[in-house]
Amino acid sequence: MKLVFEKSVPGRRGLRVSKSDVPTSIHLREDLLRTRDAALPELSELDVVRHFTELSRRNFGVDTNFYPLGSCTMKYNPKVCERIASYPGFAHLHPLLPQLHGGGMLTQGALEVLYEMDRLLRELCGMSAFTMQPMAGAHGELTGIMMMAAYHRDRGNKKSIILAPDSAHGTNPASAAIAGYTVKTVPSDETGVMSMTALKEMLSDEVAGLMLTSPNTLGLFNPHVKEICDLVHSVDGLAYYDGANLNAIVGKVRPGDLGFDIVHLNLHKTFATPHGGGGPGAGPVGVVEKLVDYLPVSTVVKRQDGTFALDYDRPKTIGYIAPFYGNFAVVLRAYVYILMVGREGLKRVAENAVLNANYIKEKLKPYYDLPYPQTCKHECVLSGSRQVKHGVHALDLAKGLIDAGFHPPTMYFPLIVKEALMIEPTECESKATMDAFIAAMIDLARKAETDPDSLKNAPTTTPVGRLDETAAARNVNIASLE
Repeated sequence: MKLVFEKSVPGRRGLRVSKSDVPTSIHLREDLLRTRDAALPELSELDVVRHFTELSRRNFGVDTNFYPLGSCTMKYNPKVCERIASYPGFAHLHPLLPQLHGGGMLTQGALEVLYEMDRLLRELCGMSAFTMQPMAGAHGELTGIMMMAAYHRDRGNKKSIILAPDSAHGTNPASAAIAGYTVKTVPSDETGVMSMTALKEMLSDEVAGLMLTSPNTLGLFNPHVKEICDLVHSVDGLAYYDGANLNAIVGKVRPGDLGFDIVHLNLHKTFATPHGGGGPGAGPVGVVEKLVDYLPVSTVVKRQDGTFALDYDRPKTIGYIAPFYGNFAVVLRAYVYILMVGREGLKRVAENAVLNANYIKEKLKPYYDLPYPQTCKHECVLSGSRQVKHGVHALDLAKGLIDAGFHPPTMYFPLIVKEALMIEPTECESKATMDAFIAAMIDLARKAETDPDSLKNAPTTTPVGRLDETAAARNVNIASLE
């Protein structure tokens, strides 16, 4: 398939725009104007439509095949959620429409969705209030840590340290560092969860809080989680729950009941909204009562007459952390999903996700190393260390999986597992799909022993074969980026 630039024909165009006869009133400085035309391809409308239609046919998505994609959970998005999000009454709203008077009735439905979603998430997580503004999980982390910092400043606490386990998502220490904290890593113990001995040694009056994912990135639920929260509270710290793996316990366990003070959720990971390619996303953040005053503005409130409005009167707020009200369409999709599945349905989501992950783990453990063999939650982490003695690494196995028709799982993470392959099937997938994936993984293990070169040259069925990623990073073609 040719690149769109290779299809370009000088002088060809898909649209001719008449010269404007409207007087211009805004004049840009000369140094802001282009001195040469943009280097864009010249194509007809038909050329463009055919090119991108062909690209779409080559795309790999959750609608076409299985994603065993680790904690990023490429989870199926029910089409009913997409349909409701496209309703004109939602899709055609402008965020600056009036809240109440005049055109206010146009926005009342959207405000009610945000209000009711707050109430639903409170119930699911055991929190006192939520903000819908954060536009991704990492953005939610930063929001939560900013509220943590505001809380400690308000109390006059001299806190400078955030603790995070060595199995934490990489965004945890990044979010804490951006908020001005020093991050200290708590090592895991021999069972794969955060070491209680190390935690007790690292706790001090300087600790502002601890960020914990449970189940962690190994898919293991920490049996000491309640004690961990109590220990952090004993030094006047706050316990932060990274909700990236809530899919394993949704409807079963509420983070607030475990002792957490702050929780962020990834709506795309738990509540089946779009994800991938940098967006869209949503990372609502919930807090316990003592942190409610620090929530971002604005918040949706229900007035005595039953109408909904935005409340900006929050003196202790950390301010705006996103334009308007966050990614409203993503929140709407998640709202539809929760109402559609219901309380009992959400419990089955967690049960089936755990069942599927353990099924894959048990089927593949004769063929791959399993550093932590205990029962997992929503994901299992295999190691390709056994295959390394044949010269085959996790990357080669992942590339080989592409030729088998599957998206690769997350590789080389968590860092505490060598040659890691993190596999998360989610609750959506059937036994037949998982059996096909398991058969492909077994075949890769056999090829590693009998024909390792075939894996080192994979993939061979894609439009572009194995790329030299190291060379590409070291020798960037600057000219092509201009």
